[in-house]
Amino acid sequence: MREERRAQRQAVGQVRLQAQEAARSGRLVLAVEHLGFGYGERCLIRDYSGCIMRGDKIGIIGPNGSGKTTLLRLLLGQLPLQQGTVAPGTNLEVLYYDQLREQLDDQQTVAQNVCGDNEVVIIDGQPRNIIGYLQDFLFTPDRARTPVAMLSGGERNRLLLARLFTKPANLLVMDEPTNDLDIETLELLEELLLEYSGTLLLVSHDRAFLNNVVTSTIVLEGNGAVREYPGGYDDWLRQRSAPAAPVQARTRPAAAAPPAKKAAPARKLTYNEERELAALPAALEALEAEREELYRQMADPALHRTEPAAIAAAKARTVALGEAIDAAYQRWEQLEQNKRPG
Repeated sequence: MREERRAQRQAVGQVRLQAQEAARSGRLVLAVEHLGFGYGERCLIRDYSGCIMRGDKIGIIGPNGSGKTTLLRLLLGQLPLQQGTVAPGTNLEVLYYDQLREQLDDQQTVAQNVCGDNEVVIIDGQPRNIIGYLQDFLFTPDRARTPVAMLSGGERNRLLLARLFTKPANLLVMDEPTNDLDIETLELLEELLLEYSGTLLLVSHDRAFLNNVVTSTIVLEGNGAVREYPGGYDDWLRQRSAPAAPVQARTRPAAAAPPAKKAAPARKLTYNEERELAALPAALEALEAEREELYRQMADPALHRTEPAAIAAAKARTVALGEAIDAAYQRWEQLEQNKRPG
């Protein structure tokens, strides 16, 4: 179906959407170390560390009210930090999607909201007729001359996208961009973001959209816990199914909820399993210490003056360590469930 719609757009002369990109940022976009934030006694973010590199496309998810927009504002320097540091990289030009649509003037036409009374808009240094540009966003010539007050919610959303994408940026920040978008516009936006070579921070509840666009996902898990997982929404669902210790409890996993499937009968552990169980706390401590040290190194600007391969290797190692830690906790839980008094 998507290919059919794409062919239809090409048949009517629509050209591919293209986000305007500024000069490239430095390899390090944002380095976050021990970030903490809350309101009163309510903790939204507790001791979060991580690095965002050029070209990362990161989804941010969590329940309503969990602090997704707050996290964005902290990363962008729009809120004062309570704990920790956020160090921006060099040459950043940020483009922020306005969820509330406050930037649109209802009394002006669609075209005027994009480029005033000019007939030409500059995209990547090249002039384009404003009517042709707006057709990329599914506005007919007549609709392009319509006052914004007459637009539907979906049209207003497409207009805001059209306006934002005339501005150059190497860090694109989007807070719920898919709200009110019809299927065709969703597909157009998805194509644009897939082709965008800058860095993307994306808050969304749209599972399929996240799966198709992002390369990793930051999850606000409640009680201040913030974790990053490789891949999209479905990848997070697969990874979170492994039992894990609470964020504040590093020495022992929490009691697991009753499993959906019938548990294996309890039995006495073998000698080797007893030794394995006894060694797990120290092994987990070593894995977590190595990951914390890597986070510290990745937050150091000196690392980003080395070869790009060193940065990529450090980031890949943190992902591998996260998987190893989850697997170790899963094994710990399995051994505990199999264990019975001798």
